[in-house]
Amino acid sequence: MTEFHETLALTGERTVPGIPEENYWFRRHEVAYTHVLGQCDGRDVLEAGSGEGYGAAMLATVARSVTCVDYDESAVEHTRRRYPGLVVHQGNLIDLPLDDASVDVVVNFQVIEHLWDQPGFVAECRRVLRPGGLLLISTPNRITFSPGRDTPLNPFHTRELDAAELTELLTEGGFDVSAMLGVHHGDGLARLDTKWGGSLIDAQIERALAGEPWPADLSADIASVGTDDFDIRDAAGPDGDIDASLDLLALAARR
Repeated sequence: MTEFHETLALTGERTVPGIPEENYWFRRHEVAYTHVLGQCDGRDVLEAGSGEGYGAAMLATVARSVTCVDYDESAVEHTRRRYPGLVVHQGNLIDLPLDDASVDVVVNFQVIEHLWDQPGFVAECRRVLRPGGLLLISTPNRITFSPGRDTPLNPFHTRELDAAELTELLTEGGFDVSAMLGVHHGDGLARLDTKWGGSLIDAQIERALAGEPWPADLSADIASVGTDDFDIRDAAGPDGDIDASLDLLALAARR
């Protein structure tokens, strides 16, 4: 992991593997990739907004091909070095450097909330997808990520979405939403929430904002988090409660 620390800085716009203090956020992102491996099996996949590249590398274990596009030149260079089996392009997500109808699946995880032209991006995804192709999007749930606000708390976010807003964006962009899923804390993380005064997330953020060193037991708890500690629930299910989810995961098919 030494090469990573020297070449790709944490900016607040991405999370990455191999940094103990980032492990909670990394695993919370990673669980979405784990969940969609079946949808990518044997297919040509585009990851739009590939960041560090770890997600695309996971998808490449099952996909027929994986192409990456990211706007950040340093991320693109890093991904090419660290994951040489991936095809990586530097480009704008609303002007994707791919031919029409050239991929079966577009994956866009924890990225759309950073984009100024979200409808333009959805239109580009529709253009590069083959008929019936899948668009898979994960994004923080606005209701729980920036509660009670119309503008995002995260200064790197331009527009956050709730489940209804994400559904509307995709539907108006020419997609049929087959599932709206929510990422929740499982039982183990719920116990850690209780241990840390009601919110493990707040315990991390408060210490980071205050510039305080983490106590050893908080560091150990964060390091222990794995993807299995998160539950992904269908909004249509009995325990869906999509508005209480931490992140949204939408599965949509191109019309």
